[in-house]
Amino acid sequence: MSIKSIGVLTSGGDSQGMNAAVRSVVRSGLFHGLKVFGVQRGYYGLIHDDIREMDLRSVGDIIQRGGTILQTARCLEFKTEEGQKLAADNLRKHGIDGLVVIGGDGSYQGANKLSKLGIKTMGLPGTIDNDIPYTDFTIGFDTAVSIVVDAINKLRDTMSSHERSSVVEVMGRHCGDIALYAGLASGAEAIMVPEVPFSIDEIAARMKANFDAGKRHSIIVVAEGVGKGEDIAKQIHERNGMEPRVTVLGHIQRGGTPTHNDRILASSLGDFAVRRLIAGESGKACGKLNGELVTTDIDTVVNTKKPFNTELYELALRLSQ
Repeated sequence: MSIKSIGVLTSGGDSQGMNAAVRSVVRSGLFHGLKVFGVQRGYYGLIHDDIREMDLRSVGDIIQRGGTILQTARCLEFKTEEGQKLAADNLRKHGIDGLVVIGGDGSYQGANKLSKLGIKTMGLPGTIDNDIPYTDFTIGFDTAVSIVVDAINKLRDTMSSHERSSVVEVMGRHCGDIALYAGLASGAEAIMVPEVPFSIDEIAARMKANFDAGKRHSIIVVAEGVGKGEDIAKQIHERNGMEPRVTVLGHIQRGGTPTHNDRILASSLGDFAVRRLIAGESGKACGKLNGELVTTDIDTVVNTKKPFNTELYELALRLSQ
């Protein structure tokens, strides 16, 4: 069956570049002569039939905007078989043959469920955590790292002036990529991620030795999956008497204008997803791996843990001495 109409939705936590991906899906679909529908509020909108046709004007002036014009919401009802069938029925009611889902692991699992109900689906990796395998980077990751690096640069100025240390807590419950990339790029003295065991004793001792040798500030980057920044700072204080100030960046990491890298990645993947749907593929996750656009079975993606970049982590260790 040839594709005549497609839908697009954003789901899970928002990430910078989602709007660029939505724009790409809509414009690519229209270019290929398809009808394109936008689903508001993710899977919640599918179940509650919040679906509307989109045109070129629908996605004008959004490539540079953070967040998602389609909005996103959690939907426990979609986790049930009844909810999934209702969502699929609503898509069919609008004549939608294929659906592009932009989000993270949970969003992919939802796309997989719909695929098994006969809806052709494509998943795009929209999450700042960079925890989706079979793609080098996820949409929003580059921007989130840039935001963290900018914050650390500013913290260094004031920490140096007051001869203090700073613990910076960043997002990353199960994946420490934001902490790793931002920590390396900003010259952090220690990077704590859930993938690698760490020693508070060693970190505290190194901080003390650096200050004794004349260094007047240090930055410790902590992924939230390791623990709360306040707890890490307390443990450091108990061991070396220093009192690091704590900055929790929180949801600021998800906002703001996407970088050119995220806009280009989102645009490339959105167009690629449309073309793969037209080619008859379904139940796939789109990614850019080693510079090449690829599709991988969603079943494989959601059941695979993305490998941690140990080589980059070891580089950060060598350069932080």
